Amino acid sequence: MIDTVVVQPAVSVDEPQTSGVSWAAVAAGAVVSLALTLVLIAFGTGLGLSVVSPWASSGASATTFKITTGIYLIVIAMISSSLGGYIAGRLRSRWIGVHSDEVYFRDTAHGFLAWSFATVLGAILLASPATTLLSGAASGVAAGATAAAAQSGPSDGYLDSLLRPTTPSADGTSAEARGELSRVMAASFRGGELKPADRSYVNKVVASRTGLSEADADKRVTEVSNDAKTAVDAARKAAMQLAFWLTASLLIGAFSASLAATEGGGLRDGTWKKRR
Repeated sequence: MIDTVVVQPAVSVDEPQTSGVSWAAVAAGAVVSLALTLVLIAFGTGLGLSVVSPWASSGASATTFKITTGIYLIVIAMISSSLGGYIAGRLRSRWIGVHSDEVYFRDTAHGFLAWSFATVLGAILLASPATTLLSGAASGVAAGATAAAAQSGPSDGYLDSLLRPTTPSADGTSAEARGELSRVMAASFRGGELKPADRSYVNKVVASRTGLSEADADKRVTEVSNDAKTAVDAARKAAMQLAFWLTASLLIGAFSASLAATEGGGLRDGTWKKRR
């Protein structure tokens, strides 16, 4: 007697024809993240104003304030991004017939998309008022500028050198002297030092205006120039540190949102304990 072996065809499970991204959940998580970010920024602003004081003997130091601000930016990113990612993962559509690894990846992508959406939307919302303020300031400056200032251009510094008198006179207007000196000193602030001819002329102008000797005027020019460069360098370092803190907070926010979305998705499907 011969046994007949019946081979059953393999049954393939097709992936459901549904989108792998729940954009409604992503948008909801992004809006929640952005709203919480604004609340925490407002709260942090109040805290910052409470610890800063114009008096030298009170309030936090500049270094402490900068470090605290950077840490608070990271805390804001962690809290707001985590909540937004959790909302995106918890509210997304349930996928039937999808492998658990694929579900985990999609949850992570939902958290990252929610963070990306919130970041772009926040940048747009913050850029709009900044642009308005800058345009308003530019309009005010343009309206109050004189005709001579309106005609200033890159060649003014060279024209000053051509028309510079041999001996500075104290009879000129203060505005003219300030404008000429600002153009001369601008070259020093951009890097390098004043040319010997420019330095000699600045010393003569300061001496004629203040009544100091040229030696004392040269000392004052050196001190003021060094103070200005120190202030510019301090502003540069502060901007650099802020950029680094912002970069760190954004990266940590992206990680927190992605991780929180996987937790929210696991709770949504009832697989959170299995993952644990």
